[in-house]
Amino acid sequence: MAKLTRYKRPKDTKKTLQKLLAYLGHYKWSLLVVAILVVISSGANILGTYLLKPVINNYILPGNIKGLIQMLIGMAIMYGCGVLATFFYNRIMVKTAQKVVSEIRQDLFNHTQKLPLKYFDAHTHGELMSRFTNDVDTITDALNNSFALLIQSFITITGTIAMLLVLSVRLSLIVIFFLFLMFLFIKYNGRRSRKFFSEQQKCLGSINGFIEEMVAGQKVEKVFNHEEQDFEEFCRRNEALRKASTKALTYSGRMVPTIVSLSYANYAFSACIGGLFVLAGLFDIGSLASYLIYVRQSAMPMNQFTQQMNFILSALSGAERVFEMMEEEVEIDEGTVTLCKVKVDKNGEFKEAKEEEKDTIFAWKKKDGSSFVPLKGDVRFHDVIFGYNEKKMILNKISLYAKPGQKIAFVGSTGAGKTTIINLVNRFYEINGGTITYDGIDIREIKKDDLRRSLSMVIQDTHLFTGTIADNIRYGKLDASDEEVKNAAKIANADSFIRRLPEGYDTMLYSDGSNLSQGQRQLLAIARAAIARPPVLILDEATSSIDTRTERLIEKGMDALMKDRTVFVIAHRLSTVRNSEAIMVLEQGEIIERGDHEELVEQKGRYYQLYTGQFELE
Repeated sequence: MAKLTRYKRPKDTKKTLQKLLAYLGHYKWSLLVVAILVVISSGANILGTYLLKPVINNYILPGNIKGLIQMLIGMAIMYGCGVLATFFYNRIMVKTAQKVVSEIRQDLFNHTQKLPLKYFDAHTHGELMSRFTNDVDTITDALNNSFALLIQSFITITGTIAMLLVLSVRLSLIVIFFLFLMFLFIKYNGRRSRKFFSEQQKCLGSINGFIEEMVAGQKVEKVFNHEEQDFEEFCRRNEALRKASTKALTYSGRMVPTIVSLSYANYAFSACIGGLFVLAGLFDIGSLASYLIYVRQSAMPMNQFTQQMNFILSALSGAERVFEMMEEEVEIDEGTVTLCKVKVDKNGEFKEAKEEEKDTIFAWKKKDGSSFVPLKGDVRFHDVIFGYNEKKMILNKISLYAKPGQKIAFVGSTGAGKTTIINLVNRFYEINGGTITYDGIDIREIKKDDLRRSLSMVIQDTHLFTGTIADNIRYGKLDASDEEVKNAAKIANADSFIRRLPEGYDTMLYSDGSNLSQGQRQLLAIARAAIARPPVLILDEATSSIDTRTERLIEKGMDALMKDRTVFVIAHRLSTVRNSEAIMVLEQGEIIERGDHEELVEQKGRYYQLYTGQFELE
């Protein structure tokens, strides 16, 4: 018998079911074949049991061996058809289920990539990952097993009860009574079991989260000698899990023994009373044999049907969470200006070029396709107002400009708005007021994908992907040659440490590059930005984990790379921004000072205080 499953009912079953059926509708003919094969399989089993009556009455008791052999051959063929039907519907259902789930997972991933950054800010990674794992798995399990088993159980239950009534209405009252008792017990026990399974899941999530924190924070735990307290906390959570699991498994463990006991009692009563009916001449032996087999078969489909309903409700609950995420509003992108390659003809006019052509430059192409604006990297903010929520503004009428080839630096306390400015250039968030222009074009008119293609960004929290070092550098330019990869690594001063690794550029990275130091990971991130050679480079604390000597070498490489390109720099180390054409000091969302290093030092304001150590960045 099926193990009792736990589930949480979906909030809107009808709506979720309609969406799931829309996916299933793509394979309606396959599902129709499955349904037909299930009917054949179940029908063969039900009819085969009924045929025991004529076999015993018409062939065994009279001693008709020839007729018995013919009947047994016919039954074998019928059961064989049932076995083949079962084999094929299982294979078809598995293939169909995997196709449906693959489509759902593909649509979910595609939609996730289009969600705005603020959605990821409001949801934990674990919560989002559970949509792709736990929730999709429940759909997979239900489609693989429940669809066919639900039909089979329903046909078996209705067919069995119908045949029992055909064989003997009076004896069937006993079976119906016991089936009613089984139904009541399954309903009561299932409700209690689900309650404690829910508690078990909460306790399990709590202990898993605690273990994850402890494993990740082993150094901190050992430094502060916190082992004993953490062990006590683990024991407390472990005991809570033990109690919840004991109660949950106690109720779920009662299911099979109780149903089996009731089915045995049902069989015993039916056999005794049926035997008396035979002795009294009210029932024949063949009918009693068929009847008793139906009685033995009646308990299992009842339990299966209940459990499959639970599985389906669990799947619908998981599907609802998946579809809720797929209904989230995607990033707004009303831009019409695109990025393309152009060549200058003899008349000095721009003509769009093919991707593989040489001696081309990038340009912005207007919607009509008739005018082009050369991509230079001129970025300007005009009275920009922005807040992550409407109650608190982060930037208050910020105005600034960065001409092509300029290196612009932002300094200021934590929360002053430095990183926010960078996020707005990428259009990770939409501004509340003002305008941001890129080469004289409002960035809201530029398609986001094209806008971000023209930018390259190195952030403090470096993220590396599973793959070789060369693959991670090439992430900035997928068609880059091996030579370009090595040149980018040399510019970022990463080539020397890469060559010292056993596998060099073919060294595999795992777990976000955990086999490298933080400084080495950041060097690879800088190389990844360098290989893209964008007109605008953004460095957000890009050298925070690199020693001073390496930092100077990187700056020389970056200066060569970013010649005639615009660079935005955010840094707490003021030594990294000294050679910037313009340094902007931010405080509480406003630019309080601007100028180059010498000008700001002469003003003896906030930058001077920071530079001389009279004021520390917070």
